[in-house]
Amino acid sequence: MAGHSQFKNIMHRKGAQDAKRAKQFAKVIREITVATREGMPDPAMNPRLRAAISAAREVNMPKDTVERAIKKASGAGGGDDYTEVRYEGYGPAGVAVIVEGLTDNRNRTASDVRAAFSKHGGSLGETNSVSFMFTRLGVITYPADAASEDDLIEAGLEAGAENVETVDGMHEVTCPVESFFAVRDALETRFGEPASAKLDWRPSNTVELDEDKARSVFKLIDTLEDHDDVQAVYANFDVPDDVAEKLSA
Repeated sequence: MAGHSQFKNIMHRKGAQDAKRAKQFAKVIREITVATREGMPDPAMNPRLRAAISAAREVNMPKDTVERAIKKASGAGGGDDYTEVRYEGYGPAGVAVIVEGLTDNRNRTASDVRAAFSKHGGSLGETNSVSFMFTRLGVITYPADAASEDDLIEAGLEAGAENVETVDGMHEVTCPVESFFAVRDALETRFGEPASAKLDWRPSNTVELDEDKARSVFKLIDTLEDHDDVQAVYANFDVPDDVAEKLSA
């Protein structure tokens, strides 16, 4: 889950890292498939595909795996057709949750997501039932040594970015969704490939969780993230450092 993975401990699961890697690959391949069909198989002419290839690099996907996925998606027949879906609801403690996915069966995915919310003390809502509490934006990050903050601010603002912050050794550039590809490409041309570049949901306010509530919320998020059709999960919770340390011990 974006921004909160440091609070979760999956190391105790047998084969958790290998399983997670396989799921990451599968999710990225779905995005490559959709991006290729939506545009062109040439990344230079397809901004969404470039973003998908960047995501593939983040999870260390081999180059030949990426190329096979593009070739399969652009060929005759092309394999499965995926539809973009978004679900919104409330988890334990009133935490707002947004789930984004790519599915070849809307009914199955909706049923599974609804069941996950119900099982873990939450409830699935209607579209836009919680997204008004978040801001959709583009986020591009660079290591602090890749460029000075002043240079990033200058280049980012010129390309359409709204803000640049340096946190924990990383520069984070944020921009409106409609400027995302232009900002990313402008920064990449000047400073090289970013550490990450993606669209994100950022909460306007957060719900602070104690240990019991945090554990319940993490169980819901883990269940959702483990689903093959789910690409990303976002939520508006905040966990104090001492609680995070207990849960990751």
